[in-house]
Amino acid sequence: MHSTERRSFLKNSFVLASGALLGVPAHGQEKRSSGKAEPGQPKPADKKQIIRTLGRTGLRMPVVSMGVMNSGNPALVRAALEAGMTHFDTAHGYQKGRNEEMLGNVFKDYPRDAFTIATKVQSESGDSPAAVLDWLSKVDVSLKRLQMDSVDILYLHSVGSRERALAPAMLEALQKAKESGRTRFVGLSTHSNEPEVLDAAVESGVYDVVLTAVNFKQDHYPSVKAAIARAAKAGVGIVAMKTMAGGYYDRAKTLPINCKAALKFIVQDPHVTTAIPGFTTFDQLAENNSVNYDITLTEEERDSLAAGSLEGGLYCQQCSHCVSGCKNNVPIPSYMRAYMYTYGYRNLGLAHAVLSEIGTKQDPCLDCASCTAECVKGFPVRDRIADVRRVSEIPEEMLA
Repeated sequence: MHSTERRSFLKNSFVLASGALLGVPAHGQEKRSSGKAEPGQPKPADKKQIIRTLGRTGLRMPVVSMGVMNSGNPALVRAALEAGMTHFDTAHGYQKGRNEEMLGNVFKDYPRDAFTIATKVQSESGDSPAAVLDWLSKVDVSLKRLQMDSVDILYLHSVGSRERALAPAMLEALQKAKESGRTRFVGLSTHSNEPEVLDAAVESGVYDVVLTAVNFKQDHYPSVKAAIARAAKAGVGIVAMKTMAGGYYDRAKTLPINCKAALKFIVQDPHVTTAIPGFTTFDQLAENNSVNYDITLTEEERDSLAAGSLEGGLYCQQCSHCVSGCKNNVPIPSYMRAYMYTYGYRNLGLAHAVLSEIGTKQDPCLDCASCTAECVKGFPVRDRIADVRRVSEIPEEMLA
């Protein structure tokens, strides 16, 4: 899709998605502040919260939930719950397990039906009986950290292909987790090849939910949107992540993405039940939660996203186009994802975890006179790899 066609498509998408304007003031390109808001402030008294049902699970939740990934603040979690956010997303690996532990300590003081919780566990043992046992043992660790007998949604984490989504051993592990009462529903999360993975999830007949990357910066957004619609029609619940596309257009964080507009754009799609943006301040909670009461995009918001869709940015859409041009078969998308975590989220721990999965601390570009890998977004691949690779050299104890 050419740039002019893409701008036109996005502009039209924003117009069709927004419906009648309600006169909401433009958010513009304001940078999010880090000041603390009163805990009760994010819950408007004069508007009705928008609630949707998560596919065939029957779970009801607001269109914006809390991605807890970057937060270690129990007071923020409590404030989110008091503000009307009832769904919370974490993962086995977030903050080396401390994220789940923090949530366990918070939610032990609340009735179990006051919230829904999802966690994600990645398999690193291939497709074998050993993989099933290893994965289920990690699930048990997560449950112990959360101080719960079961979670509402258990995801197989970071699935990037049809083959991986349909791996027999992992489908068996998911079914065992459900049958044993470890979870009410099972799903997968995907950061790449989203249409392929979404279709595979439907084909499996096993997955109840898909947590998918989707945002206005994706060149293949029309394909992702269509696959989401197919999955939703089949009864699969859709949860959206990466909706804010890294949060900034530049490494120096001087050009913020209009995050509120980006979030509105995704939840305008009725097939998306909820989005799980990560936030770490009370002001960000207030901004995100306001979308639970008004998803209307203003003209200014639509314009800012249409223009921003053509900017470079920090978000890598994991298309892997660059890999074919790399003579060393470097896992460039993983490096680019770590780069976004480093400079967009300022989450060195998560970036370090991604780089650890790659398994190398040496610069993979050292023996290349020039870079032959071409990014469809125009990212300077070699420079970004050399830059973010340094994170892997930070001792883990310094990230704890």
